[in-house]
Amino acid sequence: MLEEVLDLLDLRPGEIVLDATLGGAGHSQEMIRRIAPGGTFLGFDADPAAVKRAEETLNGSGCSFKLFNRNFRDLGSILDEEGASGIDDALFDLGVSSYQMDEAGRGFSIKNAGPLDMRMDPSLKLSASDLVNRLREEELSNIIKDFGEERFHRRIARAIVEERRKNRIDTTEGLASVIYKAVGGRYGRGRIDPATRTFQAIRIAVNDELAAIKDGLDAVVPRMNKDGRIAVISFHSLEDRIVKNKFKACAAEGTLKILTKKPLRPKEEEVAANPRSRSGRLRVAERI
Repeated sequence: MLEEVLDLLDLRPGEIVLDATLGGAGHSQEMIRRIAPGGTFLGFDADPAAVKRAEETLNGSGCSFKLFNRNFRDLGSILDEEGASGIDDALFDLGVSSYQMDEAGRGFSIKNAGPLDMRMDPSLKLSASDLVNRLREEELSNIIKDFGEERFHRRIARAIVEERRKNRIDTTEGLASVIYKAVGGRYGRGRIDPATRTFQAIRIAVNDELAAIKDGLDAVVPRMNKDGRIAVISFHSLEDRIVKNKFKACAAEGTLKILTKKPLRPKEEEVAANPRSRSGRLRVAERI
């Protein structure tokens, strides 16, 4: 949703802008073009590979930029340390980047066989494999239900516990196989893979994603300049609900004006070119 983000952020030369999720740096590159000359770009990502990739992409952009290998939940302390007292525009593009999904060794994808990892920040102590093999059945069931909104959460959690009694579950293939056996043909011929919601739930738990979104938004809103805009792209209902409620609460207290009454969705052409974008929801608000 690059076009929509750029239009609604209304970036201008000389502004201080923030990209809380560098990913492949596609958004970052276009944002920098619009704030040059004289602008300042601050980029964040918990994934060191994303920061390195962004640095290579943005070098020679003709604009001042500084990148941080940190989770966006740490935005507040970092901005204060950098003396960045006023942000003009901010973007949060939530979820997993295409690079992470396509790299089998990261363990995010059901389709790519690899180790069951799912850590956006490789320095995190616990991986997806650790959670799957250590948590009690009830804990697993609650994670799959709360973070994946999976109706067969009890059945899947029970199957995981039964399987790990025989063999440790250390690969994406292994976990997906357990899920497929647990739900059988109950998903019918639906578009979604039967393992999707469980994989999403475990990834969210590993990276503490929902709490991080709350922390990041709480940190950015008060540090934005008047008329500054914040755009958030979410990819599932749990993320979108947090953003929606934060914007509504800020609007009620008079700190934000909501510019998108309903979330914008990707155009048909974008979905055709990039099927992963189909669940994207964009919300934008302006600092009052």
